[in-house]
Amino acid sequence: MSQNILETLNNLGIPFFEKSHPPVNTMEEAELHWGDLDAIFCKNLFLRDYKGKQHYLVILPIDKQLDIKEFANRFDINRPGFASEQRLEKYLKLKPGSVSPFGLINDEANHVIVKLDQSLSNGRDVAFHPNINTSTLVISGPDFRKYMEWVGNTFEFVDL
Repeated sequence: MSQNILETLNNLGIPFFEKSHPPVNTMEEAELHWGDLDAIFCKNLFLRDYKGKQHYLVILPIDKQLDIKEFANRFDINRPGFASEQRLEKYLKLKPGSVSPFGLINDEANHVIVKLDQSLSNGRDVAFHPNINTSTLVISGPDFRKYMEWVGNTFEFVDL
């Protein structure tokens, strides 16, 4: 975990549990290392609108699929697609395979809009990569909301 994330969570008084594991590039690989962690495990999709003027971080449980056409219609986004590696680096300072809401620490202009699946607002613990794919970080649902409010990006819980 980066020092930046550790300092942020400590400064916010957010307790966490970190489980280290070998590098993983897919959710299937990650599931092999989660063991008995009791949390909602999340996938994070970094999207952009057609012209690349607006970017979105979409966070949902790993067992849920995002219907991109429905997402576009619902939020009036012109032909969304996955953002390039260059855009991921520019806005969140991350590499592919390490996207997480903790990358928002690097979005000082709060450019990225965050859409979170409604199921993540139920208070259960949530699990994410801490911007690297060699560990999983678990924090409480209320503390995750606290972090999201602190980071300052526009976010909302919606039914995805």
